[in-house]
Amino acid sequence: MAQLKEKLLVPSQRPTLVRDCAKLIDEEVERKSGLSGLAIKAAFKTVRAIKPAFIESVIDALLDEWVEKLEGFHGKWQEAGAQGSFGAYCSRDVAGVAEKLLEVTDARAHKADRTVASLYNRLRPNAKEHVIAAVPGLGRVVDKNMAA
Repeated sequence: MAQLKEKLLVPSQRPTLVRDCAKLIDEEVERKSGLSGLAIKAAFKTVRAIKPAFIESVIDALLDEWVEKLEGFHGKWQEAGAQGSFGAYCSRDVAGVAEKLLEVTDARAHKADRTVASLYNRLRPNAKEHVIAAVPGLGRVVDKNMAA
């Protein structure tokens, strides 16, 4: 059976996957509410104003490692008979998927300069809840791009 990376990381598919992930992030940010939502929206607006393609460049830089983390879930989904969509399978363990994806950003933050690492460490406690909320959407993005 084909690995997830063989479906998602082919050069012809990668730009579409990066765009779809960026769109998902934009949608997730837009859905945030309350004081923390205002802060997140303001931060993203600032980042987009200063460097419009920043989000896409970060996604592209982390994509291989994220897909590698999803491989374990993909393998289990295939072993279980690939019933339903892979995205639906991931939605059954949103916390587990979120934790694996955050392992990638945690490792990157550990290697970053002190200022970036400090900022990341302040945001990290709430990051998991935001990633958990995004896992169903991520599953739909992955399903769409696996079928392409």
